[in-house]
Amino acid sequence: MYAAGPVRPAPRGLAARPARRVSGPLPWLIVVALVLVAVQLTFVVPGSGLSWDETVYVGQAGGNAPPAFFSAPRARGITYLVAPAAVFTASTTVLRIFLTLLSAGGLVLALGIWRTVLPTPVLVGAGGLFAGLWPTLFYGPAAMPNLWCALGALAATGWVARALGGGTGRGAGRAETVGAGAAVALVALMRPSDGFWLALPLALAIVLLPGRRLPGMCAALVTGLVAGCAPWAAEAYAHYGGLGARLHRAGEIQGGLGWNIAVDDHLRALAGRTLCRSCDIGWENPATALWWAALPLLVIGGMRAARRAGRGATALLATATGIAMAVPYLFLVGYAAPRFLLPAYALLAVPAAECLARLFARTRRARRPVGATLLALALAAHLTVQLSVLSHVVRTSRATTTEFAAVARALNAAGVRPPCVVSGDQAVPVAYYAGCASRQTGGHDASTTPEALLAAARRLPTAFLVAEGDDPPAFAGGLRGIPLPPGRGAGAGQAYLLPGPAEVRTAASGKSG
Repeated sequence: MYAAGPVRPAPRGLAARPARRVSGPLPWLIVVALVLVAVQLTFVVPGSGLSWDETVYVGQAGGNAPPAFFSAPRARGITYLVAPAAVFTASTTVLRIFLTLLSAGGLVLALGIWRTVLPTPVLVGAGGLFAGLWPTLFYGPAAMPNLWCALGALAATGWVARALGGGTGRGAGRAETVGAGAAVALVALMRPSDGFWLALPLALAIVLLPGRRLPGMCAALVTGLVAGCAPWAAEAYAHYGGLGARLHRAGEIQGGLGWNIAVDDHLRALAGRTLCRSCDIGWENPATALWWAALPLLVIGGMRAARRAGRGATALLATATGIAMAVPYLFLVGYAAPRFLLPAYALLAVPAAECLARLFARTRRARRPVGATLLALALAAHLTVQLSVLSHVVRTSRATTTEFAAVARALNAAGVRPPCVVSGDQAVPVAYYAGCASRQTGGHDASTTPEALLAAARRLPTAFLVAEGDDPPAFAGGLRGIPLPPGRGAGAGQAYLLPGPAEVRTAASGKSG
């Protein structure tokens, strides 16, 4: 561990550069990444299937079925990311391994950017803290955008920290400027709103830090934000009637954006709920959220430790940016998903690691093995809880995707085979597993009308899924329902096969006779 030296002023910039070899942390970061890969390939990847959202993103690039409707809040960044694998194979295992290796490499690269402004123990500690969280472990192999927003945010903040800590008086170097802009563009491409909440605090830091005016860096952040949002904005004008219309529709789908305190929802979701909407559940296991209570203390302690070591502004930048990226999900969105806060966790891991590194250094210098042992036990207990929750989440996810696949097999057995159409309850993921197109007549994914669905049934096998206890729609009335396999995830109930050409002719003959 590192020993905190005497207090020194930073040289006009954000932080003094440690007098160490630049390549020092990289071998240790690679070790962290390899452990991350090993855990994911052992516990997360085997037997996993694609979730609802993943079928939408992957289906745009290839996979097992025609593209599903792409609703207003979604952005295509993750589709671009998975395309190299999805175009060539529909294998979920291959896709998972591809994303596992890619995300682990991304973590090494993102943390490696900080190597000139942070010592090795802090970098490795930050990587270990972030990699040890169950949302990080679960979403590393997932075709979801949030982990990539976290890595992009970590990279962008690192580039800005390097630029502000240069101390040369000539502004940010070209590498820092280009790197920060590219990282913001990546985040905005994945989730435009996250790109905004990332660029805002970084631009403010550039503008407000005394003695450091970096117009080139500020321009790069704005350019990256605009470039990353450009595909989403262009699609808004092409398919939604303009940017304002798409923003309005996205807000409707997300339940209306406004003052919504969701802190308690996020606390309950940490017990293993990948989506808590609505989150009217009991707090099943408070122990899973204990680390949330420790995180603010670690961040505050880390900021104090970093200030004593001449890195106070670096820790402040990471903390402020992390908090800014958490604000919309804690206070503006009325539901919770642990993956939403991954960017905040990645950035807050930096000051938290500063605190832990100083605590270990102090106990070692004071020759207090009891203190070091207690710290190690606390970290071991934290990792044990995270792995326990991960195991629960993996089991639940596998059960849900298995149910999707079971319903898809039942449809295939009933004659609904590609090319085909599926509509109704849980139609999006079930259609993907069945190899069919999904078309909804209402809700967030509405993309057709009952009349158009009946017209499609005259050309293609078409099924309408109805959850157990619900009545079929009027246009499916009089049809015989096919029982579906039971299960909470896939919408147990009935499948109604809409009349094709032969059935239409038979019905018409019967009426005329």
